[in-house]
Amino acid sequence: MSPKNLQDVLDSAGNVVNHLRNSQIGAYVYPVVAPEFTNWRDEQRAWRESAVLFDQSHHMAELLVEGPDAKKLLSYLAINSFENFPVGRAKHFVPVSSSGHVIGDVIAFHEDTNRYNLVGRAPTITWVQFHAETGGYDVVIGRDDRSPPRPMGKPVTRRHYRFQVQGPNAPEILNRLNGGPVPDVKFFHLDRINVGNRRVKVLRHGMAGVPGLELWGPYEEGDEVRARILEAGKDLGLTQVGSRAYATNTLESGWIPSPLPAIYTGGKIEADYRKWLPANSYEASGSIGGSYVSDNIEDYYCTPFELGYGIYIKYDHDFIGREALEKMKDGPHRRKVTFEWNADDVVKVHASQLKPGSPNYKTIDLPLSNYASTSADKVMMGDKMVGVSMFSGYSYNERANLSLGFVDPDVKENDVLTMVWGEENGGTAKTTVEPHEQTEIRVRVSKVPYSADARESYADSWRTRGS
Repeated sequence: MSPKNLQDVLDSAGNVVNHLRNSQIGAYVYPVVAPEFTNWRDEQRAWRESAVLFDQSHHMAELLVEGPDAKKLLSYLAINSFENFPVGRAKHFVPVSSSGHVIGDVIAFHEDTNRYNLVGRAPTITWVQFHAETGGYDVVIGRDDRSPPRPMGKPVTRRHYRFQVQGPNAPEILNRLNGGPVPDVKFFHLDRINVGNRRVKVLRHGMAGVPGLELWGPYEEGDEVRARILEAGKDLGLTQVGSRAYATNTLESGWIPSPLPAIYTGGKIEADYRKWLPANSYEASGSIGGSYVSDNIEDYYCTPFELGYGIYIKYDHDFIGREALEKMKDGPHRRKVTFEWNADDVVKVHASQLKPGSPNYKTIDLPLSNYASTSADKVMMGDKMVGVSMFSGYSYNERANLSLGFVDPDVKENDVLTMVWGEENGGTAKTTVEPHEQTEIRVRVSKVPYSADARESYADSWRTRGS
């Protein structure tokens, strides 16, 4: 009998870690957007030196939550407080499980009275949808899933286009677009600017180290708005960023995008959720990769403190996981860092693929090196594991392979540690894993954000306090 829900999948699979480490989901695809518009090196360079246009219209899901109980629902699910969250603001929305471990994170837009739009990765969107549908709340929801990774020639439509203009030349481009100086929009505040004869919604945001604006509106207007943005920036170095380079901006700015949703264990809430989730859900088919192997799925969970979200936690409201977080709040906690990979060791890995008969190490793809939905590579100090590397790639701006992850509290900045690269026993059965041998790569513990521009330009937030 075919499994009907996530719990059926896990019951038939046996050990959940083995199931996820051998997932057949394949490579993660950023949908629809071209892989490169010029080349990924120049596209990375542009967000540091001139300006970029990110097209975020396709890889994120949206969930509209509207009704008298909208605030009540979202407040119950978030570590964040909703008491100072008026219309016209956005918030980094972080839910946790009953054990206090992170489900995921999205951006919550407070669009109107009793009306919120959540934008981000599927695990958090689905968690909110479950509680909206099963919790007895007086809300109406509307979900718009991410675009299909392989549309196979079929038309793709979304509720909204969503663009970001970032980089040192972004202010001048946006002023041109607006026909005059744009409003002085505060960080994570909403406003509108002119784009041709349209009044377009904007969010003050920053992903590439220099704050800019995110613009969105009806999907059918997206081509017109894109064309006007490109016209405004054509002599200011405005560069469209393709899907290859897009995700690597976080290596410089410090956000870990894909923690494992902490829903595979827990109490009644998580058990009910697993029975509600379909058998083909992200949680059922996602993958875990890397050199860290544990039989206990909870060892792959993250706390808000480790991700730098401890500053969000407010105990002024009741929320799922509050009791667990109160018990763990005084620490000690692992802390988020950037790992700078040793160049000679990286070259050794690349060279192994050019020497027939020599050991073949796990490929380091460029510019993004992740090969699973969630990565977990061991970081060692001698024989002791003192950290985990979770999201890796290459920054042309820094001329370095970098990764984001956690270290134990006693590990110091500039300590040189050893990361184990590759998987055990020649590799798991994931389709993204070729036969290989494990090797060691030295990594230097560095700041978060790694980019000085990001550290100096962002508003005081989880990014600047994360290290």
